[in-house]
Amino acid sequence: MTGLEISKAYFEQHGLPMLREQFPALLPHLAAGLTGSGSECLGFDDETSRDHDFEPGFCLFLPDESAVSRQDAFRLERAYAKLPKEFMGLKRSLMNPVGGSRRGILRMAEYYQNKVGAPDGRLTVSQWLALPDYALSEAVNGEIFFDGPGDVTAIRRRLSRYPEDIRKKKLAGQLLLMAQSGQYNYARCLRHGETGAAQLSACEFVKAAMQAVFLLNNAYQPYYKWSFRAMRALPRLSLLAELMEYLLTTGNEADLARDKQDVMESVAADVIDELQSQKLTQAVCGDLEKHAYSVQDGIADGEIRNLHILSAV
Repeated sequence: MTGLEISKAYFEQHGLPMLREQFPALLPHLAAGLTGSGSECLGFDDETSRDHDFEPGFCLFLPDESAVSRQDAFRLERAYAKLPKEFMGLKRSLMNPVGGSRRGILRMAEYYQNKVGAPDGRLTVSQWLALPDYALSEAVNGEIFFDGPGDVTAIRRRLSRYPEDIRKKKLAGQLLLMAQSGQYNYARCLRHGETGAAQLSACEFVKAAMQAVFLLNNAYQPYYKWSFRAMRALPRLSLLAELMEYLLTTGNEADLARDKQDVMESVAADVIDELQSQKLTQAVCGDLEKHAYSVQDGIADGEIRNLHILSAV
């Protein structure tokens, strides 16, 4: 079973009965699920994942103190601590994992303030532009098993995808970086004899292209070590993951360099096809820089459109 399945079973067999028996008056104010940091929240956990911070448990979200007092929160913490210490062969730790508590009793407002900088998930334009994808991914990943008031579900829905103008701004910046690194600087670095710089250019191209693919899927890119796995599961352009791995894992000798340049152009062509399919660009060439500015021109909000094209990168 995956960590998410184990968490849900633990909640249903032990957490929910405890809440119904000991806190029936509080239950309508609570939400429970598994979300946040950790491969199990993405469904990417395996045996290797179990070497740290992997245990049976769940997040129990509390509203503010007007609905659930400090005393009630303390009682809930004690009750949560008394839940079975072992479940499906996994043991709960006696101490919080490194980096703070990922599971257990959490104030909803504090949790989302820490994740995205807004206790209710209502972000300003500046926040949307500045937040890294992995933070937004952690705010909406996993599953909510129970939501009495519906507040956590509402926040997750609010944060589920970028507003369209923000998506276009971020996409325009990544397209420009793809053009600079892959269509321009990679070959120039090789002509200068700078093979290390050429490989850095290839890496920058892959980073920007991967971000563009997630944006074209209206999806958040998770923390980098899970990005390739997440990309392979996307409905659009997922096959580009293999080409991007090739760019990262091959050298820059003359024959390989020519092939890598062709691969970058192939990735660019597929991205352009998708841009045109979604009617995000009016450009009709193979130059990603022109498509970047065309995407930016399609932003409806004048203030966002007039920001520097790389302001959301």
